[in-house]
Amino acid sequence: MTLQEAQTYLLERARERGVELEALATGSRELTLRARGGDLEEITEAESAGIGVRVVTGGKTGYAYTEELTPEALDWVLAEAVENAELQADADGFLPQGAALGRHDLLGEGLSAPVDEKKRMALALEREVQKDPRVRQVGAATYAEREHQTELASTRGAAGGFRSGYAYQMVNAVMGEGASVKQGFELKVSREIAALDPASTAQDFLYKTGRLLGARPLASGRYTAYLEPKAFLALLAPFVSMWSAKQVIEGKSRLADKLGQQVASAVFTLYDDPDHPEGLANAPFDAEGTPTRRVYLLREGVVESFLHNSQTARKLGHEPTGHASRSYKGVLGVAPHNLIVAPGAGVRLEEGVLVTDLMGVHAGANPISGDFSLQALGLKVEGGEAAYPVENFTISGNVFELLERIVAVGQDLEWSVIFLVGASPMVEVADLAFAGA
Repeated sequence: MTLQEAQTYLLERARERGVELEALATGSRELTLRARGGDLEEITEAESAGIGVRVVTGGKTGYAYTEELTPEALDWVLAEAVENAELQADADGFLPQGAALGRHDLLGEGLSAPVDEKKRMALALEREVQKDPRVRQVGAATYAEREHQTELASTRGAAGGFRSGYAYQMVNAVMGEGASVKQGFELKVSREIAALDPASTAQDFLYKTGRLLGARPLASGRYTAYLEPKAFLALLAPFVSMWSAKQVIEGKSRLADKLGQQVASAVFTLYDDPDHPEGLANAPFDAEGTPTRRVYLLREGVVESFLHNSQTARKLGHEPTGHASRSYKGVLGVAPHNLIVAPGAGVRLEEGVLVTDLMGVHAGANPISGDFSLQALGLKVEGGEAAYPVENFTISGNVFELLERIVAVGQDLEWSVIFLVGASPMVEVADLAFAGA
């Protein structure tokens, strides 16, 4: 039985029982090729699929899922969801009115290439990195790809599906120069395999990790911080939940009463774009079937919107924004698609610290208070250029103060999938606290 056939079966059984049902089904394919020591150390290919249902009966909501697409398993999952619903105390559940959502192929032929070519990419990445005599050990050089099929249908009329995916190259290795040793990694992600080049990925790794060799301690003080894109996205990631309407309702967001208010610098704009030309998490509709659209969280420093599913929107008297999120195994939540810091007029290095890497992000950040204290690596900026590498320091403060102190935003977006799926330019922050030697 296919995913769509399983959905049709469940909808028919739900109508017979007189319950409302939403069926979210996903299928995925993964390929991982890992090179080490001149050979392919790992070749992994896997496929999986499952279907999760949300039912509403008497205003009560229940969930269940199965990975077995047989009539017996589907009958069980429907009965289990209904039983789970009947155990709930809250009786304000509902399914949103749905519509025909169409079928969308967001990936096309982006990952189409012979497997042998993909193997060569992993091996070539390791070879290119090893050309530098400063490389002491390559942990692994990887080519991988992920492909997903999402299908949604409900008794309220939602019906549609989309295919998405991406490929990536990643290398992690140790570099050394004298007594100085640094471990680093480089990750390149694209929806098009043709955009991934082993030589370019290797050169980026060698440059970014090699520039940190010979680092000196940084004196404590307050400096202008030039946060590279990867570092700024890592810093932002723990605090994105403040824009979740679910967190607002639960009293866990300091932005709860800030709609329409200035909370950040006027040069800073943050938005979620589910249809970006380079987006790695594009989606034409969310997990409830609400069509997606660009939503501004901060526009020129002003809080413009929260992220909503249908339930949070009803509770706060707002419109759904297309950010309902759940896996077939999970329950309804809220999440962004592609979170993007809007490019600005540019950043010019003068004096301060260029922050390249942050460590311990989730342990060192409080998403409710906004406080953070994070270990970092970087380069001291003197006379308008990166003068020398620095280490053994932390940056600390409050994210709201940091947003207010942004003085410039760079022009070039860089994408990441490490802490969140998103893109950012370099961001310049004035007067940030650094604790070092």
